Amino acid sequence: MSRSTETRIAVFSKGMRRIPFLGELLGEEICFPGEVFDATISAAAGWGLRPSMQRAKRYAERYELPLLSLEDGFLRSYGTGEGFPPVSIVVDEFGIYFDSTRPSALERLLESKTDLIAGIEADVDRAVRLIVKHRLSKYNHAPDLSPGTLGENDVMRVLVIDQTFGDSSVVYGDADERSFMNMLEAALEENPLATVYVKTHPEVISGRKKGYLTGVQEIRRVVFLRQAIDPYALVAEMDRVYTVSSTMAFEALLAGKPVTCFGMPWYAGWGVTDDRCSCGRRTKRRSVSELFAAAYMHYARYLDPVTHRRGSLFDVIGWLVRQREMADRYPGRMICQGFRKWKAVNVRPFLSLNPQNTLFAKSDAEARQLRVGPEDLFVRWGIGGESEPGVSAPDCGPRRLCMEDGFVRSVGLGSDLILPLSVVLDERGIYFDPNRPSDLENLLNAASFTAGELAEAERVRRFIVTHGITKYNIDTRRQPTWQTGGRRVVFVPGQVEDDASILFGSRFVRTNMELLRKVRESLPEAFIVYKPHPDVLSGNRSGRVMDSEIQGLADVIEPVLSAVSCIEAAEEVHTMTSLTGFDALLRRKRVIVYGEPFYAGWGLTVDTATDGVSFRRRNRRLTLDELVAGALLRYPIYWDSDLRGYTSCIAVLHRIRDERVRLEANGKLEKLRVGSIRRQLRKLSILCNAMLAKA
Repeated sequence: MSRSTETRIAVFSKGMRRIPFLGELLGEEICFPGEVFDATISAAAGWGLRPSMQRAKRYAERYELPLLSLEDGFLRSYGTGEGFPPVSIVVDEFGIYFDSTRPSALERLLESKTDLIAGIEADVDRAVRLIVKHRLSKYNHAPDLSPGTLGENDVMRVLVIDQTFGDSSVVYGDADERSFMNMLEAALEENPLATVYVKTHPEVISGRKKGYLTGVQEIRRVVFLRQAIDPYALVAEMDRVYTVSSTMAFEALLAGKPVTCFGMPWYAGWGVTDDRCSCGRRTKRRSVSELFAAAYMHYARYLDPVTHRRGSLFDVIGWLVRQREMADRYPGRMICQGFRKWKAVNVRPFLSLNPQNTLFAKSDAEARQLRVGPEDLFVRWGIGGESEPGVSAPDCGPRRLCMEDGFVRSVGLGSDLILPLSVVLDERGIYFDPNRPSDLENLLNAASFTAGELAEAERVRRFIVTHGITKYNIDTRRQPTWQTGGRRVVFVPGQVEDDASILFGSRFVRTNMELLRKVRESLPEAFIVYKPHPDVLSGNRSGRVMDSEIQGLADVIEPVLSAVSCIEAAEEVHTMTSLTGFDALLRRKRVIVYGEPFYAGWGLTVDTATDGVSFRRRNRRLTLDELVAGALLRYPIYWDSDLRGYTSCIAVLHRIRDERVRLEANGKLEKLRVGSIRRQLRKLSILCNAMLAKA
């Protein structure tokens, strides 16, 4: 038991404790009773009407505390279960919305005299349009309606929605098993010319539960839809919808379809549905817009996926749209070959929201046995991959992707096996190989960026500059104390000399010593600061230059301060192909490049390799915001490991800033950078965990 002066909300199940950022959604930290002195507990919370709710109720009564009932929100997540944590919940201090046997906070709100849309009319209209346009539901992983699923010659179509047996919204929604048979019979009788489609619940499709209509025999004019189908795509093809208490029927109301209810769901009894049950407490007449505003905008709570704090409905809409877009971007299987086990574990989430779609083959023969289809893609790391001897890329069809770390990666080195927060997937080439076009180069050459993207690019750039963010974020950030004697300060960042960006992208200057000599020859009077690459300092990669060799070429060898500190103190930066040159551009420094990095050739750098093959292709002049929009907003893929979904650049920047601050506060940031034995032990631990994980 710990002592605390802050209030907390007591929860009573391990499942609730595992929900990421539940405390942020509740507005207070959560705890198990007994973890802190009971005087700090402000309320007790349970989930819906599950056993944890009964334990919470007994605790609240014993200590005379408020009782909160929690449930998933109406826009919960991309997929189901713990694999996809909720980004929306409801919190009810009176009951819960699906329990019609007693008033809930939602029912009280709808029954009140409150003008539910006053001042938010535009937001309500916008939210409904976005939800219908993007077909957003509680879960959003179901595929579109396949051609041929519905009859081509249907005169009329009626949808009957089945539910899982024993579902609380049925048990507490004034309905029972007979209600479903009555519903089906009414659908047939009241629509004599219609084909009646019975939609099976996803949990029934998966085999985890049974439905109320599962045992119904096939009868004339009734078609059972037992496959997963996007709810809005299905509803759009229907003339009428019948339900007992499913929230899917409210989505049909949003889509403008007439709905008949054989139970008492939260949206029934207000005058917008054809009700076969009644609730005497519900006397007000409410429009669909008012129902939506009450449930989605006043009752539900949302997480901002960028800040991981309390957010808005529009934050969650944007998050779910991003998941759908990424799922549509790569709908097939991702066949990966030659990935080391630890890297396979790290990058698996980036490749598909469906883990079953990401496969790792150990050999050509194993890859061929996967029977590659037209939507499948072959994925390799970088240009040459990480194949073991004798393993090469098989002929896996027309589409192949090269994978690499993103430009804003992590707090910690990739060579230390630190989990990445971003990667890039390139179908044409890869950004560091100027000998052939890449998706990034093509994007920067041809894309039109919207005003919104350019504004976001400026926001991202300012955040990076303000918080001193770069790729690895482990170096000390403070102002240097170099004795420059008033000379022009030139920063030369060291690189890993066998790095692919040098091997492929710097034909004339290929070592750190050659670069230093070039800079000193061109600027004999300058104060030159050389910083070895972090991977080289750590001993993980090659490129070490002895101090004695640098004498006369560099005035200072800076192993401690961050590259950002060096950039900010310098007037210009000289580099072969280092990402530090891009970091310098973000800070509006003059950058001289000796190779062909992705950020050169667009009119923003001084390019010494004027005959570079890529520069002949890069025929467009970009603004800094356009370069940022292409390189940081559109090109990489960003991942949120807490919410287990695709996220944005600005969200990852927040994660990096917060993680670095946390590590600095407890003295652990220094341990990521120094101490070879400590780093090797940490790598060994990561490798052991990878061996035990399912790749």
